[in-house]
Amino acid sequence: MRKGWTLAAGIVAIAVAGTACGSGSGSGSGSGSGGSDGPSGLTGTITVSGSSTVQPVSALVAELFNEGNPDVAISVDGPGTGDGFQLFCAGETDVNDASRPIEPEEADLCATNGVDYVELEIAFDGITVMTNPANPIDCLTTGDLYALFGPESDGMASWADANDLATQVGGNGGFADQPLRITAPGQESGTYDAFIDLSGIADLGVERGLSEDDATALRRDYQPSPNDNVILQAIEGSPSSLGFVGYAYAEEAGQSVKEIAIDAGSGCVSPGPETIADASYPLSRSLYVYVDTAKAAANPALAAFIDSYLSDTGLSEAVTEVGYVPLPQDRVAATRGAWEGVAS
Repeated sequence: MRKGWTLAAGIVAIAVAGTACGSGSGSGSGSGSGGSDGPSGLTGTITVSGSSTVQPVSALVAELFNEGNPDVAISVDGPGTGDGFQLFCAGETDVNDASRPIEPEEADLCATNGVDYVELEIAFDGITVMTNPANPIDCLTTGDLYALFGPESDGMASWADANDLATQVGGNGGFADQPLRITAPGQESGTYDAFIDLSGIADLGVERGLSEDDATALRRDYQPSPNDNVILQAIEGSPSSLGFVGYAYAEEAGQSVKEIAIDAGSGCVSPGPETIADASYPLSRSLYVYVDTAKAAANPALAAFIDSYLSDTGLSEAVTEVGYVPLPQDRVAATRGAWEGVAS
């Protein structure tokens, strides 16, 4: 894994150039290097925003894209999937990185503003629940996740406070009386939404009679942050911490955090390339980029950048280098087919 990409925060603004043939060339389906084998002389600007989880992939593809021709300026930032869609659907960005699919209200906003787009699946990720290595917790059930993170856990200041609720919802409980210090993504993050869905928190909340709005939210009294570095630092800084980030971020943190296995009814499963790829890890998900198709048609540099993103270098080498899990070949073919359908 290339150090510094998965933990990069804020705006990455670098000059990039085209590496694959322009729109409609079909080069995105090949094994181009993403470096200097594409057209030269491209100019212009490309703006990428959205998911902080996907940001390292886009930033590395941009770096590789720059190797061919440095005269296209690309900015890549990661305010969160939701905030990114607000910009994208207002026509303010060219590409939105997303750690979840677009939501109906976001699609409506794009339609209202005349923004047509294509959804491109680019990798697999596993949302990784973490604690400090000093904490004896090694595995949590989905019931435990509800009791610790869910909408009924407001005011629980210690792990032990969650024991009764955990047993009510099928968790193991048995937590020690130690401070419960949670730092995790906030509502602007696609990881927040995906965690609530994949962990079963929303389903449990509805089963227990909560409104849909309450069931699809985490407890209100944890420390939210859009910055994955801040979350990792909080986990490292407290022996009884708890939080979650994308798999690549947790992996790069190494021994400074402990990754917690998750039991969704089939035993404790830890996140890893194999368990994420086959979805046996319960918090596995897809990662996406959304491309403004009208802007891609009008901007050869943008079309070439997406061609490069969908090359073997982008979907395999770059995804692997920053710590995520590449798509299988049938999913790669589907992604390239979706792009060729609008780029031809």
